[in-house]
Amino acid sequence: MENLKYIRDSLYGNIKVEGVFLELIESPELQRLHGIKQLGFTYLVYPGANHTRLEHSLGVCHMARKICNKLGVEEDIVGVAALLHDVGHGPFSHTLEYLMHKRTGKDHVEITKEIVEGKRRLPDFEYEASIKEILAKYGIDAGKVAKILDGKKGYMSEIIHGSLDADQIDYLMRDAYYTGVAYGIIDSERIIQTMRIHNDSIIFERKGVSALESMLVARALMYSSVYLHKTVRIAELMLIKAVERSPPFDFSYFTDYELLEKLKQIGEYQRDMVIRLKYRKLFKKAFARGWGELNQREREMLAEMEDVKDIEEEIARRVGLDEGYIIVDIPGKDIMLSEPRIRKVDIKI
Repeated sequence: MENLKYIRDSLYGNIKVEGVFLELIESPELQRLHGIKQLGFTYLVYPGANHTRLEHSLGVCHMARKICNKLGVEEDIVGVAALLHDVGHGPFSHTLEYLMHKRTGKDHVEITKEIVEGKRRLPDFEYEASIKEILAKYGIDAGKVAKILDGKKGYMSEIIHGSLDADQIDYLMRDAYYTGVAYGIIDSERIIQTMRIHNDSIIFERKGVSALESMLVARALMYSSVYLHKTVRIAELMLIKAVERSPPFDFSYFTDYELLEKLKQIGEYQRDMVIRLKYRKLFKKAFARGWGELNQREREMLAEMEDVKDIEEEIARRVGLDEGYIIVDIPGKDIMLSEPRIRKVDIKI
């Protein structure tokens, strides 16, 4: 195995990878991310959005090491955690995370930690070196990497997953680049240059406030225009419905393609959903009400509602449609699970 390579990245140009980083990238766990689109079904609206979780993982690693270099802290272990931070993602990224969490009690962070610590392996690759074994070969403690990913290592964790971090910097810039929208353009250099460590936390100098505010605005615009686009949301709900109406199976280690192929084999409804998604024959929005249009009683009722299946079936019966062809969407919990950082902003100046 060569011990040094340069990977050409769309955003950052040549990224040098060597040693533990190169061996991790060539592991089955990281290579699986080639088969998972970073933005799920967003390509149905923005045709260029075909970039993958592996591209993003490389970008976060590059950005995290850049931040470490600026702060004068250990690059390797933070860079390794950054490279591995999404290794536990299931197919179609965040789309099925709420369903997986509801069934197993685990989100992609928990699964990532299990992979890092060698407790979970990909089928057919049990006899290859695990992530834990690769890390040990280079003197890196898998348990410490898992703690960084779990938010238990102070500023090290915050470099990857904080209020403003390497993860967000990369996904905003990368997603904007591939979708072709201008909202995600941020001054990453200025943000990094104003970072400091204080009391084991990442803080920012006051001179970086304008760049920080611009990034928060960019994030809000990307959510409203790209991540929560109504057509993308409809496609996601159709996939969720196809999985919900299937006998339970472990899809956590699938790629996007493998999940769709599995669903096609389960039944006619699942096959119809897959074909509709493949050829963009999507459901249409029939009725919508915004949060601001609801009174207090309605808001409380929706907040307490756990399952809308009975409502969907009743509407389908009344309009003469088969079950599964009416979807009631109350977004909230699933979005907060996939991106809890949009709930609040806690930036230390």
